Amino acid sequence: MPDTRIRTLILGAGAAGMMCAAHAGPGTLVVDHAGAPGEKIRISGGGRCNFTNLNTEPANFLSGNPHFCKSALSRYSPWDFLDLVGRHAIPWHEKTLGQLFCDRSAKDIIAMLRAEMDRAGADLWLRTEIGEIAHRDGRFHVALTREGRECPVVADHLVLATGGKSIPKMGATGLAYRIAEDFGHKITETRPALVPLTFDAAQKAVFAGLAGSSVAARVRCNGAGFEEAVLFTHRGLSGPAILQVSSYWREGDRIALRLCPDLDLYDHLRARRAEAGGRALGTILAEILPKALARHLSEDWGLSGNLADQSDAALRQLADRLENWMLAPTSSEGYRTAEVTLGGVATDKISSATMGSRLVPGLYVIGEALDVTGWLGGYNFQWAWASGVAAGRAIAAA
Repeated sequence: MPDTRIRTLILGAGAAGMMCAAHAGPGTLVVDHAGAPGEKIRISGGGRCNFTNLNTEPANFLSGNPHFCKSALSRYSPWDFLDLVGRHAIPWHEKTLGQLFCDRSAKDIIAMLRAEMDRAGADLWLRTEIGEIAHRDGRFHVALTREGRECPVVADHLVLATGGKSIPKMGATGLAYRIAEDFGHKITETRPALVPLTFDAAQKAVFAGLAGSSVAARVRCNGAGFEEAVLFTHRGLSGPAILQVSSYWREGDRIALRLCPDLDLYDHLRARRAEAGGRALGTILAEILPKALARHLSEDWGLSGNLADQSDAALRQLADRLENWMLAPTSSEGYRTAEVTLGGVATDKISSATMGSRLVPGLYVIGEALDVTGWLGGYNFQWAWASGVAAGRAIAAA
């Protein structure tokens, strides 16, 4: 059948792709293999979508080029997205650390993006498979199959917005990486990020007895540190602090947990010795730690006797251990549960102002497909909005 001639083809109807479509101007088509747009938006934030973070700064992102994200983030801020949310009368609330969530449902954000696409005149094809892509005569020739019917398209601009490899059960494949490589772009090593960490069989057996327990901690690895909750699971460790530090962890590294980060543990133990010296050391630990964890540490570290029996030196040693509990993960849960993919299309041949390729005119890469990965807490959505807008505006002005 004859090719459909359009101005802009966006591969991927996720956060970045839909945001780009809302700004790219007339003649824009967004395609996706899924049966509905914004599926990762829908499941994010427990169904409430942590859609941005008020504290967004370039320091909240990992990339081979830490300066790359600055331009887009400065030109489309969390306040710009909040203005859009307000225009669509979506109620929201702030949780801890600047994280913003929908009051009702993540579906409100999807509906907003669809409305913005409709306003801009962008079309959406779902259940569409992407075949061969060629670039000739200054245009992109893309073989598409829509619900079993071949629908080839020729576009002036091609936007890669298919995300990374995380959550493969939703169809994530790393397609953008393969397309970008075909056009001469390098791929920065990819790995699961914002993901629970797992341990060897012996440590798993220990953590199984602690499964469900949560503790406040500051977790450190390779110079990065995050102070949030740590959750013990049957497979290892999860919770916000662990997900955050997983982006910095590599196989063979150890992580350090500072338990009770808001307490000066040495002073606390000395004060409790003066007040309740007759109590068992494990009992005192259970006052500040989950009981199962206090019991495990007491047994594993051979803590015995009453608090009154402990010298200042012994209390100092215990405080130091609690403030620097070293653990050695063996792996992570992988892309199956990773919230995002670390790495991606290298930024050295991508314009930080437009997200456009410096190798192939008319090619753009946005969102998670790029080697820009945010912390947990709405930062990756803000990057999707900012990079999508940057590309969309550049295309509209081209």
